[in-house]
Amino acid sequence: MADVARLAGVSSQTVSRVSNGYPGVNEKTRRQVTAAMEELGYRPNSAARALKRGEFRTIGVITFSLATTGNVRTLEAIATSAAQEGYAVTLLPVALPTQDEVQGAFSRLQELAVDAVIVIMEVHLLDAATVTLPPHVQVVVVDSDAGDRYTVVDTDQAGGSRAAVRHLLGLGHDTVWHLGGPEGSFAAQRRADAWRVALEEAGRTPPPLVRGDWSAESGYRAGLELAAREDCTAVFAANDQMALGLLRALHERGRRVPEEVSVIGFDDIPESASFLPPLSTVHQDFGEVGRLCVQAVLHKMRHAGAGPGTTLVPTRLVTRASTAPPPGADGRTAVGNTGTAAAGETGHGGPAQ
Repeated sequence: MADVARLAGVSSQTVSRVSNGYPGVNEKTRRQVTAAMEELGYRPNSAARALKRGEFRTIGVITFSLATTGNVRTLEAIATSAAQEGYAVTLLPVALPTQDEVQGAFSRLQELAVDAVIVIMEVHLLDAATVTLPPHVQVVVVDSDAGDRYTVVDTDQAGGSRAAVRHLLGLGHDTVWHLGGPEGSFAAQRRADAWRVALEEAGRTPPPLVRGDWSAESGYRAGLELAAREDCTAVFAANDQMALGLLRALHERGRRVPEEVSVIGFDDIPESASFLPPLSTVHQDFGEVGRLCVQAVLHKMRHAGAGPGTTLVPTRLVTRASTAPPPGADGRTAVGNTGTAAAGETGHGGPAQ
């Protein structure tokens, strides 16, 4: 900084004001200082700035899996939104969903110096771990049931699931089977609970839940079981990847989709419109979830004492070619109307935009 000041013929204080973007420096002087910085290759020392301000301008992200579409797209949105706000992102994937792994991830983030942490994993792991954070580090949890303990950003899991079930019942199916996600997953539990409640509200007895692990392979295995049941005419899969495996199993067992079995998924991954047949599904706005996570941690950092809260991002029903009335149906709807969305839900007769 002293070298820049000498070359530009100004004080070190003026160089500091220019490098930090402060007002009160006339344009001619600012150009002189900037030219001197460029000539000398001067770059502000971010570590020194952090020590002076007590702010590192870095957000840590802890996530269990990078194998799921939702996590990857949410992480991408977090990184983009953070960069727009002038923050860097430090990612720490957790290899195994254990207390020790979560504790280790938080410890490493403390060493790396972050201002806030966004956690993309089940909150029970966060609570079970012996996590000690400096008082200035704020935490936001994605897609989890944190109650009033943490700030949460999530999609409307229950609303999207109800929309899927009502769509299938509205087509005339007597009931809807559910291919659920793994036990211990908050999202899987919310979707399964909403499926069950939607059936009970319509006066239907929920059939046994068939469980997968989010993967297409688990959907295929479950699909072989469901394909053998002649009473299964409609399936709500808890994510699109399991729905893909289910479609393969139904095809191999000679069950036509949607003529004999209707299938609807959840997520609306980019490939879902290219499934055979194109998949009806529930659209989640992962980009908005990531953006709101960054906004939430910045709000907590800038407003000391801000309490926890939950923000839900709406979901949207996307109807494509994998759902239709059941065999022998006369086209009348049993619940609602396929062209009308339920309260708080939006129907969409084409690919997600």
